[in-house]
Amino acid sequence: MSAAPVEQPHGDRSLIAEANRIMDRLPGRRVEIIGGQILVTPSPDVAHSRALKKAARPFEAAGLDEDETEIHQAIGVWLPDGPEDYAIPDLCIVEADIDEHLVENNSYDPVVFRLVLEVTSSNWQADLRTKVTAYAQAKIPVYVIVDREHQRLHVLTDPTPDKYTTHRIHAPGELVTLPDSIGAKVTLDVAEILKAGQTKRD
Repeated sequence: MSAAPVEQPHGDRSLIAEANRIMDRLPGRRVEIIGGQILVTPSPDVAHSRALKKAARPFEAAGLDEDETEIHQAIGVWLPDGPEDYAIPDLCIVEADIDEHLVENNSYDPVVFRLVLEVTSSNWQADLRTKVTAYAQAKIPVYVIVDREHQRLHVLTDPTPDKYTTHRIHAPGELVTLPDSIGAKVTLDVAEILKAGQTKRD
């Protein structure tokens, strides 16, 4: 099952109210508003969880969950491209004062986000297209995509108003050092993360 935009009449309810209603009706689904459309994504599978855990470990080992920064999973970033837009990245590195930057609906000002990371699932098109534009517009300095569909790791940096000007694609066998702007030296082992994200077959 893949993520799909929801375009349906919702009467006088705001998009956020409709998104919250969908979350209540479909527990476990991730509901986001990007580009003025509600995006509903199924719950991640266990391979997605393994890849996310493997990707998070180097950030933790580098000390990015202490003092000046914190590591979080599945918290909202408020997006500037619409009055009610927000996304929920799989993982993020944020400033430690994030509590002071709550905007609305458990989503926070993008100014406190140093990095967002997505692990693709059946909704891989959203991570590779829709969210690239959204996160660039939000001026998030680093966007990492663990692309399980194509067995690659993407690192996007240098955001402009509608895209990232630097987009590097890495294959298994490469070690990728992320920009120092995230607050520490972090190197990701592409093969290790992608292998963790593969579904185990009998």
